[in-house]
Amino acid sequence: MAQTHILGYPRIGARRELKRAQEAYWKGEIDQQALLAVGSQVRSKNWQAQQAAGLALTTVGDFAWYDQVLNHSLMFGAIPERFAEGSADNKLDQYFRLARGRAPSGEPVAASAMTKWFDTNYHYLVPEFTADQQFGLDPEWLLAEVLEAQSLGHNVKPVIIGPLTYLWLGRGVDNSLELLPRLLPRYVELLKQLASAAAQWVQIDEPILGLDLPDNWREAFAPTYATLAKASGSKLLLATYFSPLRENLELAFALPVDGVHIDAVRAPEEVAPALAALNKNQVLSVGVINGRNVWRTDLARWQQELLHIAESLGDRLWLSVSCSLLHTPVDLETETALVEEDKQKLAYSRQKLDELHTLQQALKPGAQTLPVVEKTQSRTEAEVREELASTWRAQKYPERAEVQRARWQLPLLPTTTIGSFPQTDVLREVRHQFRAQEISQQDYDAHLRAEIAEAIRRQEILGLDVLVHGEAERNDMVEYFGEQLDGFIHTGNGWVQSYGSRCVKPPIIAGDISRPTAMTVQWSEYAQSLSKKPVKGMLTGPVTILNWSFPREDIPRALSCLQIAKALRQEVQDLEAAGIGIIQIDEPALREGVPLRESGRKDYFDWAVGCFRYTCSQVQPETQIHTHMCYSNFNAIMDAIVALDADVITIESARSDLRLLQVFAGEGGSYPNEIGPGIYDIHSPNVPERKELVSRLYQLLEVIPQEKLWINPDCGLKTRSWAEVGSALLNMVEATRTVRAELT
Repeated sequence: MAQTHILGYPRIGARRELKRAQEAYWKGEIDQQALLAVGSQVRSKNWQAQQAAGLALTTVGDFAWYDQVLNHSLMFGAIPERFAEGSADNKLDQYFRLARGRAPSGEPVAASAMTKWFDTNYHYLVPEFTADQQFGLDPEWLLAEVLEAQSLGHNVKPVIIGPLTYLWLGRGVDNSLELLPRLLPRYVELLKQLASAAAQWVQIDEPILGLDLPDNWREAFAPTYATLAKASGSKLLLATYFSPLRENLELAFALPVDGVHIDAVRAPEEVAPALAALNKNQVLSVGVINGRNVWRTDLARWQQELLHIAESLGDRLWLSVSCSLLHTPVDLETETALVEEDKQKLAYSRQKLDELHTLQQALKPGAQTLPVVEKTQSRTEAEVREELASTWRAQKYPERAEVQRARWQLPLLPTTTIGSFPQTDVLREVRHQFRAQEISQQDYDAHLRAEIAEAIRRQEILGLDVLVHGEAERNDMVEYFGEQLDGFIHTGNGWVQSYGSRCVKPPIIAGDISRPTAMTVQWSEYAQSLSKKPVKGMLTGPVTILNWSFPREDIPRALSCLQIAKALRQEVQDLEAAGIGIIQIDEPALREGVPLRESGRKDYFDWAVGCFRYTCSQVQPETQIHTHMCYSNFNAIMDAIVALDADVITIESARSDLRLLQVFAGEGGSYPNEIGPGIYDIHSPNVPERKELVSRLYQLLEVIPQEKLWINPDCGLKTRSWAEVGSALLNMVEATRTVRAELT
C-alpha cells in the first residue's frame, strides 16, 4: 500500500503561539525556559497531527526559532567573525543575534543578510562564507528533537538541507562550490550521528536541482552523494520542489539514494519520466498536495493518475505534499467566522494531512472512485499579454523628470520613508474593537485620523522632504487591499510565516476582481491637507497583491493580475484627481514570482511588468510614480526593473552591505531613473549612528549620480517602535543634511 509523509509542517503554532512567545522573550516579558516550553508544545502538536493522520513517518528538524537555513549555519559553524565579539550568554541568544542583530544577552551587531527562499515570500538568513571558511558540527538541536519525538512514540524522519543547496544559498566567495570538500565531512559525520539516533530515514532537501545549474554544480552531485550514501546508516530520501527537474531528472534518480521526492504540483508532466527513471530499490515520493496554496486538492484526478503506479510500486510509492507546508496556514478549524460554503473549498496544513490519508485509501484495490471536479475554461496568458502590449506612459522619463523637478522643487538627496509607521498596541486594540463591533465606524475613523495627524507631525519635526500618511488604517499591505476589492475571501487565522516572528495573512483570490469604491483616497487626501510638503499616495502593486495572496487555480495568474491592475488604475486616477502628485505603487514581490527556470521568465515579465505599467499608464507627466522592492536578487531582473518605468525606485540594500547596489551601477549608471537605496536596516532593532549613515551616503554617491539619489530606510517601519523610528530617522535626516551641505 502507498505510504504517506510530508516534507515539513508550519512552526508558528495554530494561533501563532511561537510568535507571541518569541516577541515576549525578546522584550524580557518571559524567560528562556518559558520560550523553550512553547517551542516544545508546538513541536509536539505538529508531530501528533502527523501521527493522527496516519503518516508513516513523522518529519523532525523542520522546526526553527527563526529560520531553517540559520539552523544549518550554526550547526556547521558558519558564523561570521563579527558575531564573536560581544557574544551572547547562551546558544539561543547567539542565534537571535545572528538573525536580528540583538538578543536579550550579548552586544548589538549587524544582523545577517536576509533574502527570499526561492520563489516564495519566506525569507531566509543568508550564509556568509569566506575563502578560508572552516566548518564544524554541532547538531545538538537536531538530535535533541529526534530524541524528543521518539520519546513521544513517533517514527522519525529528520530533514536537513543538502550540502550543495546550502552552499548555493551562501554568499561571500566567488565560487562556494570550492568549499564542498571542507563541508562534506561534516555532513558525513551528521548522518552517522542520525543513524546512531535510530533514524531509519533522513530527508535531504536539494531544491537547486530544479534550477538551471552550471555544469560544475551538476557534476558535483554524483560524487557528493556517493560519499554520503557510503557513510550513512540511514536510508536517504532526496527531496526536490518548486520547479521541474527536466535535465536533472535522470541525474537525481541515478544518485545512490533510497528515494526521490518530486513536486508533481509544479511539474505533473514529470511523474511518468520519474517512474521510468526509478531504480528497482528506490521509493518514489510524489508531491500531489499543493504546499503553496489553500484550495482543496482534486483527489479524483490523482486517484486516476496514480492508481496504476500504486499497483506497480506498492509501498514504494509515497504520497506527499509538493513542498514543506511552511507556506500554508496551520488549521482550518481555527476559522470560526468563515462561511461554510467557502470553508468547504479550503484545506490548511492540518486538512492537507487528511487529504493524503483520503488519497492513500482511494488507491487501495477495490476503492470507490472519488467524485470528479469540473474544470472551467478561461482566457490564456497570451490573450492577457496582448491586452497589455501598449502600457507605456506617453512621456519618457527624462521629459517627466524635468516637469516633476519643476513642480516639487525638492532639495538634493530628498529624504522619505517607504510608507508604513509603527502599528502600536493602542492602534491594534482599536482595530480589534472595531472588528468586534465594540466601537462605531465614526469612532474608528476619528482614531485613524488622529494617528495620521501624529505621523505627519512627527515627519514635519524630523524634517523629511516627502511624507507618508503612515498607513494606520492598514493591517497588512496586501490583506488591506484584499478586503477592499471584490473577488477575495478573507480569513481570521490564515497566518503563514514570512520571517522570524513576522507572520502574514494572505487573502484568497476566489473570483473575478474589481474595485467597488475608492480604497485609499480619503486617507491620502486628509494627510495632504495637513502639510505643505508632498505626501505620497501609497498602493500595493498588482503583482505583489497576486503573489502575496493565495491565487485561483482555475484561471491563469496573469488574468488575476490584470484584473487587479485594472482596479488599481482606477485608484491611481482618483488619487491624482484628489491632488496627490506622488504615488508609490509597491512591488516587493515582483522577483519572487519569477519562474525558477529561465525558459518561463519572458512570459512572466511580459504580463507582470505590463500589469504594473497599466496601473499608472494614464497619469500626467508631472505625477511622480514610485515603487519599492526589497530582499531580492536584483541582478536577475534588472531589465524588468528598468521596464517598470517608475520615476523613482526604492530598494533594500543595507542588510546586504550595499552589495545589491552594484547592479544599479556601471558607466553612467545602468538604472536610468531615480533610486533610493535603503540606508539602514529596519528589520533590526539597532538604531544606526549618524557617522555610519554619512559613510554609507558617500558609498551610494560612488555609484549613483547625486541628482538621482533619494535617501530612505530599507523598508516600511510598521514593525518598529516609535522610539526606534524617531531616533533612526533623525539620524538619517541629519546625515543627509551633512552630506548635502558638503556637496553644495
